[in-house]
Amino acid sequence: MPIRQKIFALAIGIAIFLFILEMVRRRKLREEYSWLWLLTGLGIIVLAAWYDLLVFITDLIGAALPTTTLFLFGVVFLMLIALHYSIKISALTDQVRKLTQELAILHDEVKEHRDKD
Repeated sequence: MPIRQKIFALAIGIAIFLFILEMVRRRKLREEYSWLWLLTGLGIIVLAAWYDLLVFITDLIGAALPTTTLFLFGVVFLMLIALHYSIKISALTDQVRKLTQELAILHDEVKEHRDKD
């Protein structure tokens, strides 16, 4: 890998990693959501610093080019993000349903209480 590309990739990986840490520090991103992004930044740093590892992984999975391997990693990353958010949305949907049911029960109890007075 040419030195310019290596420096650029390292800079991008470090910038992503530091940006995510800063977002967590400022409480704009919760720790539970940051792990996948931190792993991505770390992965970019490792693959940029150790290009032979990328070539080894490319040979291991049988891809034609290292860029194909990076594209595959990108697709896997997006699938993991989508799965993570689907799990969170499912949990939030259940929570909203429970809260709505509890609110309806409380509303009915308040109405009964008012009717008695």
